[in-house]
Amino acid sequence: MEFSTKCASPVQIKSACAVVGVFEPRKLSTAAAALDRAAKGYLSAIVRGGDMEGKAGTTLLLHHVPNVACDRVLLVGLGPEREFRDRNYREAIAAALRVLNSTGATEATLHLTELAVPRRDGRWRITHATAVAREAVYRFDKMKSKPEGTPPALRRLVLGVRDRGELRRAAAGLEQGLAVAHGVSLARDLGNLPGNVCTPAYLAEQAREVAKRYRMKITVLEREDMEKLGMGALLSVAAGSAQPPKLIVLEHRSGPRSQKPVALVGKGITFDTGGISLKPASEMDEMKFDMCGAASVLGTIKAAAEMKLPVNVVGLIPTSENMPGGRATKPGDIVTTMSGQTVEVLNTDAEGRLILCDALTYAERFEPAAVVDIATLTGACVIALGHVASGLFANDDALARELLAAGELACDRAWRMPLWDEYQEQLKSNFADFANIGGRPAGSVTAACFLARFSRKFKWAHLDIAGTAWKRGKEKGASGRPVPLLTQFLVNRAGRGK
Repeated sequence: MEFSTKCASPVQIKSACAVVGVFEPRKLSTAAAALDRAAKGYLSAIVRGGDMEGKAGTTLLLHHVPNVACDRVLLVGLGPEREFRDRNYREAIAAALRVLNSTGATEATLHLTELAVPRRDGRWRITHATAVAREAVYRFDKMKSKPEGTPPALRRLVLGVRDRGELRRAAAGLEQGLAVAHGVSLARDLGNLPGNVCTPAYLAEQAREVAKRYRMKITVLEREDMEKLGMGALLSVAAGSAQPPKLIVLEHRSGPRSQKPVALVGKGITFDTGGISLKPASEMDEMKFDMCGAASVLGTIKAAAEMKLPVNVVGLIPTSENMPGGRATKPGDIVTTMSGQTVEVLNTDAEGRLILCDALTYAERFEPAAVVDIATLTGACVIALGHVASGLFANDDALARELLAAGELACDRAWRMPLWDEYQEQLKSNFADFANIGGRPAGSVTAACFLARFSRKFKWAHLDIAGTAWKRGKEKGASGRPVPLLTQFLVNRAGRGK
């Protein structure tokens, strides 16, 4: 889909469909009122007649509205004006795109981007309209012999801008919205692929494609390299699999040479059976999504490169399968991490932290300004926060605030969780330096406490995305989160957030 921005009255723009809003109860938005004046009260008569109350999420498609240049007018309900916020705005855009994709129209003009959203400017409105519109047309049918249904006819979307003073910021918003959308699509595609296709080797191949396209440096460490480095924790997870593990290092170096990089570390378990601590069969197919942290790192770096953000970013992706087998790690085994610390593996299904801990130690060589790891780490985080917010843990308050603020702006929220030393007591082991699990109480916290032991040399944050990385039910599939949060975080660091 092609996007552009335009500053003009909806009366003047010739389009297959003009999209305008109606607040509840029966109040026309500014753009809708402009069309209504040209149409000699045609829209207000329809609203007064009760055909459109303005309830959030409702739509009404009108044909042959008199005295306007567009073929159709789509009215979108916005709910009460005093309650119109970020979520309402995004939902209105999504509702409009659902209808547009079903009309057969090849192009449309969206005037919902001219609506006032408290504390948000034109750049924000354009960014989110673009990202939501792209999400509405996303399809994953790569693995089907014949695509189901007909693809949306909509090919071009013009985004309305309130005044010419906003055009420059609108252009920046469009650039960011498209970059985020492309990064999210990449992350979703990788997450949705089955484990027999998206293997560690496949992830490395996709990272090479990104590196080639955007001229980045890439290094892929093989099993032998990890053995030399002493990555006993990462290798222990891969021990039962026929698929060789990889450690992918992707570098986006567009900032000053003296600038220390931000390191993004993504968990890349391409399929998680639980190992010897085998998971129940029910819903185990969803464990193909256990590499969504890795996918989000690739998606974020792609977005940063597409925007040419003047920042230095290193993406680190430890990737492996977690399988049972004759060589698999057993409960009670003790492994030595790259840091030299020893870990008693009490549960082989707590494998994500084992591959991440060696990657975090490896990150030290880049002398990072900050490190953020992203992982579908614990079911406990899903119980704590559901599927709305990602769990955020950090050893640095300023970094935590940065990430939380970026999440709010990106509508990809996180919630800060405790990382107190008292929780470290649960990881005690009689036989090793510590264990890889701390029992059922505060499971997401003790998992983060485990990773904190490998993050003492830098500012570090951990995002547990177990509840947000994919959806279940009829919309089953990868969500692409937290690519929007991470991209906004980098945009802010690059000084382009305002």
